Parts: sequence; C-alpha cells; structure tokens
Amino acid sequence: MTVVVLGCGYIGIELGRQLVDPDGSHDLDSSEVVGVRRSDEGIEQIEAAGFTGVQADLTDPDALERIPDAETLVFAASSGGRGADAAREIYVDAQQQVLEQFASRENPPDRYVYTSSTGVYGDHDGDWVDEETPIEPTTEKTQVLAEAERVAIDDAGSYGIDGTVARFSGLYGPDRYRLHRYIEGPVTEGYLNMVHQEDAAGSVAYLLAEDLARGETVLVTDDEPVSKWEFADWLAAECGVESPPKQTKEQRLDDGLSEAARRRILTSKRCDNGKLRELGYEFSYPTFRAGYRERIEAYRRDGQ
Repeated sequence: MTVVVLGCGYIGIELGRQLVDPDGSHDLDSSEVVGVRRSDEGIEQIEAAGFTGVQADLTDPDALERIPDAETLVFAASSGGRGADAAREIYVDAQQQVLEQFASRENPPDRYVYTSSTGVYGDHDGDWVDEETPIEPTTEKTQVLAEAERVAIDDAGSYGIDGTVARFSGLYGPDRYRLHRYIEGPVTEGYLNMVHQEDAAGSVAYLLAEDLARGETVLVTDDEPVSKWEFADWLAAECGVESPPKQTKEQRLDDGLSEAARRRILTSKRCDNGKLRELGYEFSYPTFRAGYRERIEAYRRDGQ
C-alpha cells in the first residue's frame, strides 16, 4: 500500500512516522509513504520523521502533478486557523481539485481519508453525540467543514474512490498541551473532548491497515469527555498549584467577543468513541490523565 499524506502537518507527520515505524504493524517502508507540504521547513520535518517529502501547494493544479500516484490518499491539510474563506479554499476547493486530479490518472487511488472536526456537530447542550447524530454547524467555518465531509464521501465515491471521514475532537500532545492556559485561567465552563496526537494519527493508520470504515464517518476521540473546570482543577492539583479562577459562559460572553467566538463558547457536547472502539482500535492514551502525564512531570521538574 502506497500512502500519500496531503497537508502533512501535526497529524500527518505522526501518521507517516507510525506507518514506517519498523516496530509497528503496518509493513510499509519509507518509499511507500509520501508527505506533501508547501514549505521548505515542512519538507524538512517530514524527512526528519523518516519518510519522503514532496513540496506542493494543494491549491495549485500544476503542483499536484508532481505528487506521485498512490493507492491511498489522506487529506490532512489545515487552513491555519484562519476564517471561513480560507477554510473553503483548502477543505472544499483544494479537496475537490485533488480528487478530480488523482481520479483522472491512469492509476487512481482506491482509498481516501479526510480528517475533519467535531465542530460540525454544533450545540447539543452537553448531550452525547456520535456518528448517528445529525450535524448542525453553528459558524461559517464549521459549515464549510460539513460541506468538506460531503466532498470526502460523496464526491470521492462519484470517482469510484472509497472515502472515509475521520472526525477529530480537540487535538493535544507535544507542542499543543496548553497547560498554562488551564492552570492560570480564567477557565470558562463547558466540556472538553480530546484526542492525543498519537491516537489521532494511530486511528487513521489502524483504519487503513485493517481496511475499515470505507464510505463511513468515524468519530476519533478518547474515552472521557471532561468539564473544563474539572480538567483545570485536576491539572492544577497534579502540578501542585492552586486551582485557577473560573468563569461562567455568561461572564465570558460579556467580554465583547466576535459572533463566531460567542457561538464556540455556547457550543457544548460530549463525544462518544464507541464506534472506533467497536472497530478494534486500542488507545495509547485513553484519557487526558494518561495523555498529560509526561507534560505534568516536565512542569513539576522544570517549573514551566
């Protein structure tokens, strides 16, 4: 199986590393995994992780021709935290362009995975959501993400390519622990749904290796959604500091936020990973307690 990871960043590099890990179970060598980034720095990161890098801008049709054929494509590109227009350019327009370009090749891909976000669910007032829950995006950007999921399943299918949506909850791990944000506060009430970088990438590697979830959506999140206040208090206790100040949603909304920010604060849900568990995936970090352990130890050791 040859895998091309498009937009090979935080999750893509970890996915490639796992796919070529000689101690892993995926049986791929470095020549069978290609990571695509548009920057020199990105290519250096890919090659440092042990697999091949190709420099290309996914919004440039001519650049796509430089990317080799693959049996499997993983679209893991990011819009860089920008607004809805930038998100559409990457998640919808570039994704459609990629599918059209690769489908027209003499050796088109058989499998396609798009990495999405649980932001598509909208607000469920703290109730549980899973793959059967109707999505109700509440911002322009999450509406774009919902459209991108349709592209990944329906448009891919129209080309004879089996699409899968891996719907990630909040990503954390090396360089994304945000520990100080929670132990210093103020912390706004609501739920956190999280998945460690290693498990986000590991779940995609597992679905590919076991040939699972073709034409389906899989919610990728860990075992334990947690209240932000509870999480912050736990972190503070583990780090040996006082609990941080708290604020209600109403107090936070009084801060003069943008409409998009207001909607994010008012969005609350708990994500259920039952389907991923039933498919057989075993988490390296099943809850935040395991996932934050190394970062907490570093804080207690170094004080930062």
